[in-house]
Amino acid sequence: MNGWRNISIKIMTKKEYRDKYKQLRREIQSEDLENQSVAIANNVMSLPIWNKDYFHVFLPIESQNEVNTETILHLLMGKNKHIVISKSDFDTMKMHNYLLEDDTVIRKNDYGIPEPINGRAIDSLLIDVVVVPLLAFDLNGHRIGYGKGFYDRFLSTCRADVVKIGLSFFEAEESFSDIHTADILLNYCVTPKKVYRF
Repeated sequence: MNGWRNISIKIMTKKEYRDKYKQLRREIQSEDLENQSVAIANNVMSLPIWNKDYFHVFLPIESQNEVNTETILHLLMGKNKHIVISKSDFDTMKMHNYLLEDDTVIRKNDYGIPEPINGRAIDSLLIDVVVVPLLAFDLNGHRIGYGKGFYDRFLSTCRADVVKIGLSFFEAEESFSDIHTADILLNYCVTPKKVYRF
């Protein structure tokens, strides 16, 4: 007769997922990063968002090997969309949004985040689509970021119908255990291989 065995299943915390995916991103070579970023941009083209007008797009932190959004920015410019970029205020932990224009000056802050140092402020209620950075995501549309909560606070000020699109080099985890009620779900997440719809 077969006896029961105690099986211990290790459930990872958000911090452990952060550490895992930061390490995986560090291992991506620069040529692969660029090729995969272009593949992600090509998959973004299939999303039903191109009738929208105001697109908030993150500028990548190179030291963190984030998805390069340059191709997405070129696509939006080619379609004459309004592009919104943000500046993080680490005193209030809020993001301030500005229209990306020809004369916008962008400079890296102390954390290596490219930010506008001038520009026309944009109310978050104007924004139709937000392209969201992340470290990991699951099949339910939850995302794990760097843990500062900038995007959750920002998204809570947007309209209820704003379209939230995550970008990831890696495929979805099954689910996260330690989610919070303040976490805001993605509508889509785009990887080099596929588009997840939530």
